[in-house]
Amino acid sequence: MTQAEIKLCSLLLQEHFGEIVEKIGVHLIRTGSQPLRVIAHDTGTSLDQVKKALCVLIQHNLVIYQVHKRGVVEYEAQCSRVLRMLRYPRYIYTAKTLYSDTGELIVEELLLNGKMTMSAVVKKVADRLTETMEDGKTMDYAEVSNTFVRLADTHFVQRCPWVPATENSDPGPPPPAPILVISEKDMYLVPKLSLIGKGKRRRSSDEDAAGEPKAKRPKYSTDNKEPIPDDGIYWQANLDRFHQHFRDQAIVSAVANRMDQFTFQTQTSSEVVRTMLRMSEITTPSTDPFTQPLSSNEIFRSLPVGYNISKQVLDQYLTLLADDPLEFVGKSGDSGGGMYVINLHKALGSLATATLESVVQERFGSRCARIFRLVLQKKHLEQKQVEDFAMIPAKEAKDMLYKMLSGNFISLQEIPKTPDHAPSRTFYLYTVNILSAARMLLHRCYKSIANLIERRQFETKENKRLLEKSQRVEAIIASMQATGAEEVQLQEIEEMITAPERQQLETLKRNVNKLDASEIQVDETIFLLESYIESTMKRQ
Repeated sequence: MTQAEIKLCSLLLQEHFGEIVEKIGVHLIRTGSQPLRVIAHDTGTSLDQVKKALCVLIQHNLVIYQVHKRGVVEYEAQCSRVLRMLRYPRYIYTAKTLYSDTGELIVEELLLNGKMTMSAVVKKVADRLTETMEDGKTMDYAEVSNTFVRLADTHFVQRCPWVPATENSDPGPPPPAPILVISEKDMYLVPKLSLIGKGKRRRSSDEDAAGEPKAKRPKYSTDNKEPIPDDGIYWQANLDRFHQHFRDQAIVSAVANRMDQFTFQTQTSSEVVRTMLRMSEITTPSTDPFTQPLSSNEIFRSLPVGYNISKQVLDQYLTLLADDPLEFVGKSGDSGGGMYVINLHKALGSLATATLESVVQERFGSRCARIFRLVLQKKHLEQKQVEDFAMIPAKEAKDMLYKMLSGNFISLQEIPKTPDHAPSRTFYLYTVNILSAARMLLHRCYKSIANLIERRQFETKENKRLLEKSQRVEAIIASMQATGAEEVQLQEIEEMITAPERQQLETLKRNVNKLDASEIQVDETIFLLESYIESTMKRQ
C-alpha cells in the first residue's frame, strides 16, 4: 500500500462519508485488521462513534470482519474497494447507456446505499422517476422491477451474502459475529415479488389532501403493516461485472481503431469481436486469460439482427483477426467451421503498452517514443544499437535514454562477461519491463487524481460564500415561481447576483467541470493499468 493510495483513500472517504469515517477507515488501511477496542483506543474516538463508522463502512463493503478462534472479531479495510468510489459516475453512466434512466437510478441507489432489498430499490426508483414526469403520469413498480431483473440476469447486480437459518436445538452461546454465506447459484436469483403500485410524488406541504396537519395524523402501529416479501435478501452492485464490460469496450475500441480504419468506414471487425465478447460475458469469469471457444457458426448466428454479411465474409474477417500480430483473436480448433477465442491477457497487455507509449510521447516527445517502441520491439539493445536502429545522433540518443531511464520507463540490464563485473567487460542492455513501468505509471495516476480532488475542493472552498448566495437566490426564485410571481419580481431577485459575481460563478463552474472530466479520464488509464497488472500477476 503506497502513500499515494492511502492519501487518495483518505480524500475519497472524507468526501463521501465525513471526518470520523475517514479517520477510522484510514487507520485500518494503515494498520491492517484490528479489533473494535484497539481501533477506539488508537484513534482516540469514542466506542459508539467507532461502531457507527464501522457500520457505515461495512454497509458499503469497504470493511470486512473475521471471527478468530478465540472469539475476537477483527475488522479489515478493503483499500481497492475504497478506490472504486472514483468509478461510481462511470458505473452509473454505463447502466444508463444499457438500461436507460431506470437502470441508471437502480445502480445509483445501490451505490449510494451500499446494500438494499429489491422492494426498497423498486419503490425508491419509481418515486424518483415519477417526480421527473409530467403531472398526471406515474412510473409503475412492475416496469422498474423488470429492469432490475434484467440487471440481475446480466449479473450487473448480485445478492449479498446472508446469515443462514440455524435450528434452535443448538444450546451453545451465539457467535460473536454472524457468519455470512452465499452459493453461486443463488447469487443472481431474483425473488418472486408481486409489487403492485406506482411511484408517488412528494408533497410540498406537510398537509395531505384533506388538509390535516402532519402532527395530527393518527400513527398506525407497525403490527398492522404487511411483512416485506423479500426481507433479509439484500442486493449490491457487482463492480467486477462492470469492469468486465469496461474491458470489453476497450478491446472493441482497440480493434476498431486498428482494423476498421482500412475497411471503408465499416465496423465489421469490431462488431465480430463485440459479438464474441457478448456471447462469453456470462460464461467466462472476468479473471480468465481467454474467453470460451466459439465456433464460426455460433458467431454467425449471434451477429446483430440486420447485420448483412455472409458466412464466407465472416470467416475472412475471423482469419484476418487471427492472423493479426497483436493476437487479440486466436484460433483454437477447426470444428464447427473453426473455433475462435479472444486472448484477453494479450489484449490488456497491448492496451497497457499503448498507454505507456502515449505517455512517453506526450512527456518526452516523438523521438523518445520512437526509441521506446524500438526497445519494446527488439527486447534488448545496447546504446550503440539504439543509435543505429533509431537513426538518432549518439549524444541525443544517450540523453533520451537516460531521461526515460530516470523516469523508470525503461530499465538497464547488466550482463557481465567475467565474475568481477568490470565495466569494460560488461554488456549494458536497455529493455522495457512493462509490468514495472505500468506500476510506476499507476502510482503517478493515483497522485494525479489526489491532486485533482484537492484542487477541486480548494476551488469550492475559496468561492464558498458566493456559492451559498447563488443557492439562496435560486431557492427564492423557485419558491416564487411556484406561487406564480410576476416576471419583474423574478428579475429583481436575479439581480441580487451582480455581473462580476455571475462571471466568477461561470469561471468556477468551468474549472470544476474540467477537473471532474480530468478525474474520469485519469481513472480510465488507472482501470487499464490495474486490469493488466492483475491479469499478469494471476498468470505468474
